[in-house]
Order: sequence, then structure tokens, then C-alpha cells
Amino acid sequence: MKLIIQIPCLNEAETLEIALNDLPKHIDGIDEIEYLIINDGSVDNTVEVARNWGVNYVVSFKRNKGLAKGFMAGIDACLRNGADIIVNTDADNQYCGADIEKLIKPIMDGRAEIVIGERPIDQTEHFSPLKKKLQHLGSYVVRVASSTDIPDAPSGFRAFSRDAAMHLNVMNNYTYTLETIVQAGRTNMAITSVPIRTNGELRKSRLFSSMGAYIKRSVLTIIRAFMMYRPLTFFSLLGMVPFLIGLVVMIRFIIYFIQGNGTGHVQSLVFASTLIMLGFMTFIVGLQADVIANNRKLLEDIQFRVRRLDYREEEREKELKEKAESKSRDEEKEP
Repeated sequence: MKLIIQIPCLNEAETLEIALNDLPKHIDGIDEIEYLIINDGSVDNTVEVARNWGVNYVVSFKRNKGLAKGFMAGIDACLRNGADIIVNTDADNQYCGADIEKLIKPIMDGRAEIVIGERPIDQTEHFSPLKKKLQHLGSYVVRVASSTDIPDAPSGFRAFSRDAAMHLNVMNNYTYTLETIVQAGRTNMAITSVPIRTNGELRKSRLFSSMGAYIKRSVLTIIRAFMMYRPLTFFSLLGMVPFLIGLVVMIRFIIYFIQGNGTGHVQSLVFASTLIMLGFMTFIVGLQADVIANNRKLLEDIQFRVRRLDYREEEREKELKEKAESKSRDEEKEP
């Protein structure tokens, strides 16, 4: 069984070696461990540090494309290089590398396809009280949207089985952490979490410029994922608001009308009719979105099958190349 540990990097020359040194070199039950970094347009010597350390693979972007794009590029490279399990961690050594063994155990035991590392948020000293509350609140919203019980949704310390990785799709350009959980929950993947440890802070987070920006982007990501995977529920709840308000106004008009005072409240009738029609039209949009979502599920299934064939072909070509090189070396040794 082959494990590849991937690390997204953006100007991480100062901390990358520390994070790499903390990664495990051997895990019971794993035959081979390899390391991959995603160079997301770094302008420092991140790649040089990685190559000098001895990472097996480097995926490079000429310019910064964001964490989500880098994550998916790393997943693709890991799959093409034959990974059975993929672990994603950070270049700032936020997570304890020794906990990777704990992280991948549910996958090795066949109990899960995706495992999220649960950080001790309340005990993390460099998290402000506001950030701790927002982390808990954000995780609660993701649990509701995804129908999962993941306690630490923003955690980037996570493991994927090969099949789960081939099913992944990340549409936003901000982060993969929230959307992948919603996707996993709504497509009935086996997802769980394990408690992990964290190291001291080496640098400030670069994912967001301010707490307000973080909240805004996270909320938009959750709403978008909820719309994609539960569109009928989303639009039904959205349409229910004007529909119920319109219904209340309509009942009010009917009461006035019965009492003989309807003439002076015609504007209420128009207002109520407009709101009820708006709610009904929103529900119709939800039905249409639900049909599109079902079509998307079919496309995702086709995509998974294509990916499986594609990666299998890559592995076969690699094996044939290795056999040819081995045969060539043997022939050279013969007198």
C-alpha cells in the first residue's frame, strides 16, 4: 500500500523543511511513503528547499491559483503516481506529523474513505476567543449542510482513500475544506474524524486577510455547496419566506373582506399575490435545479469512471516503462 503526503506551498521556504522533517518515514501497514509539494506560484526558494530535502514530486504553478486549485492539482498528481492513500497537510507545520498514522488508520481498517483531523481548538493558544467561536460556529453550519458529524470542518489535515480522491470535485477558488465535506456528506461517502495534536504557530495564516473576509468567503462557500448538493431543499426554504408572508397578508385581507372592509385594502391583495407568486416561482426554480443536480450526479459518476481508467492506464504505462528499463539494465550486464 502506497501513501503520498501532499503539502500545498506558497512562499514556504522558511517553514517547509521543519514541516517535512516532522513527517513520518515509516508506518506499519504502509509499504511505501512518498512526498509531494504543490508550488502555488512561490517567488522564494520553496522548490529548492523541497528538492534538497528529497521530496519525490513537485507540482508547480507559474502564478498563484489559490489553495483549492493547488489541492486538486496535488490530488491529481498523487493519483497518477499510484497513491492508495493521500494525506494533505500544511507547510507551516501546524499539524503534528506523527498523527498521520492515526489519521489514516480508519481508511486502512476499511471504516472510512475520508478522515478529518480534529484540532483541539479551545486549547490552541494562538487562536483568539473570537476565532475559536467562529471555528465552532462554522463547523456547526457545515454539519447541518452536509448531514455529517465532523467537529472541525476547516481543518486541512485530512486523509483520502484512492476512490474518495477520484470522486472529489472542488468548484470554488477559495478553499477545499468546507466544500469537500458537504460533497462527501451529500454523496454518502464514509467520512469520520480523529483527534489530533497541533504544533506552535510559526507564521500567521495567509488564507484570509481579516476575520470578516474569512466569514464572508466561508459563508458563500457553504451556501454554494448547499445549493449544488441540496438545491430543492435550499430553494424551498428560500421560497417559503415570501410565500408565508404573502399568505399571512392574504389571510388578513380575507378577514377584512369578510368584515366588509376589503375595499380599502386592495393593495394588500396585490402585495400578497406578488409574494405568493414569488415563493411559488422560487420553488419551481428549486425543482429545475434538482433535475440539474441529478444530471450532475450522472456526470460525476462518468467522471469517476473516466478518472479510474485514466489513472489505471498511467500506472500500466509506468509499470511497462520500469520493466523495459529493468530489462535494458539486465541486457547491459550480460557479457
